[in-house]
Amino acid sequence: MSDFKKEYEACTLCARACGVNRYEKAGVCGMTADAYVSRAALHMWEEPIISGDRGSGTVFFSGCSLSCIFCQNKEISRGTVGVMASVEKIAEIMMKLESDGAHNINFVTPTHFVPTVIDSVARARELGLTLPIVYNTSSYE
Repeated sequence: MSDFKKEYEACTLCARACGVNRYEKAGVCGMTADAYVSRAALHMWEEPIISGDRGSGTVFFSGCSLSCIFCQNKEISRGTVGVMASVEKIAEIMMKLESDGAHNINFVTPTHFVPTVIDSVARARELGLTLPIVYNTSSYE
């Protein structure tokens, strides 16, 4: 595991920079240090350069703290929709998406879980992941 996990202790990962210890309670994003994946699948409806002819391997995270009124993903990006996913589980998801033919791994609203994402990508690379990574933000970054 990386040293990045300490970032959850006084969280300033997202634009809200709430400073909450997410090991003890949820931040403004509504999330603790436990990552929630709300959807993971081949996604054909991203920009053509990303989705290609087989799809982008999207991994949508719950808990986006921006709460934009125009959000097209609010049903899956807010709250704790989805399943809690460990570093190992997210790495397995990436490997499955690669075996399904994804052109890339596309993390959607990952900022508030970036320490977990970093460790998950490292683990997936150890398992043989070869795909490029797309860091698909809420546009704030």
